[in-house]
Amino acid sequence: MAVIKPFKALRPTKELSAKVASRPYDVLNSEEARIEASGNAYSFLHITKSEIDLPEDIDTHSQQVYIKAKENLDSFQQKKILFTEGKPCYYIYQLIMNDKSQTGLVCVSSLDDYDNDIIKKHELTRPDKELDRINHMKAICAQTGNVFLTYKTNERLNKEIEDWKASHHPEYDFVADDNIKHIVWVIDDEATIERITNYFAETVPATYIADGHHRAASAAKVRKQLNDVSGEANYFLTTLFPADQLHILDYNRVVKDINGMTEQEFLHDLQQDFFVGKVDGAFAPSQFHEFGMYLNKSWYKLIAKEGTYENDPIGVLDVTILQNNVLDKLLAIKDVRTDKRIDFVGGIRGLGELEKRVDRGEMKIAFSLHPVSMQQLIDIADSGSIMPPKSTWFEPKLRDGLLTHLI
Repeated sequence: MAVIKPFKALRPTKELSAKVASRPYDVLNSEEARIEASGNAYSFLHITKSEIDLPEDIDTHSQQVYIKAKENLDSFQQKKILFTEGKPCYYIYQLIMNDKSQTGLVCVSSLDDYDNDIIKKHELTRPDKELDRINHMKAICAQTGNVFLTYKTNERLNKEIEDWKASHHPEYDFVADDNIKHIVWVIDDEATIERITNYFAETVPATYIADGHHRAASAAKVRKQLNDVSGEANYFLTTLFPADQLHILDYNRVVKDINGMTEQEFLHDLQQDFFVGKVDGAFAPSQFHEFGMYLNKSWYKLIAKEGTYENDPIGVLDVTILQNNVLDKLLAIKDVRTDKRIDFVGGIRGLGELEKRVDRGEMKIAFSLHPVSMQQLIDIADSGSIMPPKSTWFEPKLRDGLLTHLI
């Protein structure tokens, strides 16, 4: 059963919450972070993307960047921008985007559960991204990145959380610059905290990582490096959402070259495994086994041919079909976690982002995919199988800086 506990969050004052809250560190590159934090001395990006306060040519993984993050975090506390909660609490975090709402419980989850697969994974991680978070976590002695967990919907837990929302005023309530509304309540009543803890211990056999595999893996490795027998490093910052409230977006791919082939050769070879046709305008797949492809200012619709993929839970995924029949077979991209020729674009950025990256010459070709379903994610995690990396993209995302876990 799932082990969670309350914690003393490091968090901003109510008045500064909207200014402190920043988009997650991994959805912005350094240039975008500089622009977003420009003119806002309170932005948590000064901690999660601290290279923005250093020369532009700085190596973003240099020790100087992590030292600067620690300096900035200390400064935020000294200036009373951030303070530490006086007692361990749970927090309720509601996000509203385009009239759709989801409500999660912010807590810390057991890293023993992570190691023992009570917290289930569905993706492998990239060593370079893990190392970055490990170095950041160790330098600042805190977990700033919230791991997004889900669990099979539990009506008792839903009622407990909704009752608290209905009977208490929120601590934070603001609309961010991307028009997503963020509302946070503090659960500081010990009887309520105990009930919630027991609900998870008694009725939730497993939780599932929806977003944050690298943050979770990094927290587990930091725990081992610190050899913290009984302290806060044995837990990591999580927000747990009922599965029926979540929506997965597409997670698309861009590739730098087509492996020495001409465009005509590549299009010809694609037809071994796909029906290929040119379409007018950007193509977003409307069903499984359809793909969009952008090449040389033209969009194509690809449909996987029957018999070219396996029908097991992993083989049937569109990310698997694309990996096996295009990225690996034609483009010689064997491991997307380490191959520098490929990058990933979350569906929230739209198909225009794919076009932009190809048109400006940074990439040669782009692929749009149909999103994985929540049921597919849970079934695969329950089976102990692993999806290809970067299979899922969740929106809306939690803001960094509102609730930080000190280790």
